Amino acid sequence: MRVGIVLPGFSSSEDDWAIPVQLNLVREMAAHDDVRVLTLRYPHRRGCYTIHGAAVHSLGAGQVRGWQRLKLWVDALRKLRELHHQQPFDVLHAMWADETGLIAAWAGRWLGIPVAVSIAGGELVGFDNLNYGLQRSPFSRWIVGQALSGADRIIAACTYAERLIAQAGYKLPPTKTQIVTLGINTTIFRPLPNPLTSSTKLIHAASLVPVKDQVTLLRALARLNESITLDILGTGPQETTLRTLATELGISQRVRFIGAVSHLETHAYYQQAALNILCSLHEGLGMVTLEAAACGIPTVGTAVGLLPDHPALGICVPVGDDAALAEAIKLLLENEKQRAALGKTARQLVEERFTIQATVRQFRTIYAELVEHKRR
Repeated sequence: MRVGIVLPGFSSSEDDWAIPVQLNLVREMAAHDDVRVLTLRYPHRRGCYTIHGAAVHSLGAGQVRGWQRLKLWVDALRKLRELHHQQPFDVLHAMWADETGLIAAWAGRWLGIPVAVSIAGGELVGFDNLNYGLQRSPFSRWIVGQALSGADRIIAACTYAERLIAQAGYKLPPTKTQIVTLGINTTIFRPLPNPLTSSTKLIHAASLVPVKDQVTLLRALARLNESITLDILGTGPQETTLRTLATELGISQRVRFIGAVSHLETHAYYQQAALNILCSLHEGLGMVTLEAAACGIPTVGTAVGLLPDHPALGICVPVGDDAALAEAIKLLLENEKQRAALGKTARQLVEERFTIQATVRQFRTIYAELVEHKRR
């Protein structure tokens, strides 16, 4: 099958983990099919190169806005037409129901190619106070609408993301949407041969931005016993604010701001932790939940993304409730047997349902259905 994948950004080389799940996905897909990737903004160079057997066509547009953005869309449509004429696509798949989804939907209609669009981030929410999400302006809402209405199949990672479609006001046939969770590489993320049982270390891996709500995490930590520590992996504009808050709460000695960590090194931090903590106000998936689970580490997290669908992965608490978050953490830390059992079932669930191989099998089934429907 000849598959075209449209992305906002993609790895510049096989060693560049720009968006790890997408690199894993393309590598696994290219082992089965003819895969061509069109990446709009990153890397910041125009050209064609090969990654894991997939041809990558980069437009190198960077962070263009205004009329330059419209020019990018036209450029992308022309490139897809050129590639289609060279070797016809069987299906197009856009990751993110934003401008990539719009471009794929328009190209599909223009060239007669079936289109799948994945909801992958903040397309269906809008937090004005946090400057986050595409539901904050009429134009960006229109872009999302074009992507969703123009797709032959909409893919959501979880029921939480699926519900947001109607909540955001988009009226689409329920049969148009399907849940497929982006999986992970379970050879990279794996448990220790002899898992730690007495650790009181918490891990949190995320960009330091308001929508990830690390403020609630720090307030929860301040409610817990002084022996409990926290490693925060990631960087972002909120770091100074969070460091100041940790000092004000009297927990600065219990919090380590690790900074940026290579994707290939992240598993070592999960393996040393007792619990993974997800405190986001919104997650389209929450990949860290699966990464931790693959390492045998349960998650205590807010009721967003994938976690509410699968109790085997951990415990859910309400968004923004530091008391509830602290109580759930305390519950699992005090019960090593329950925590160990939960970590084991979490790993088993990932192996059964959430590997990158399982994701590709589901995508290939969807593609075949779309192609067959188009032929009728």
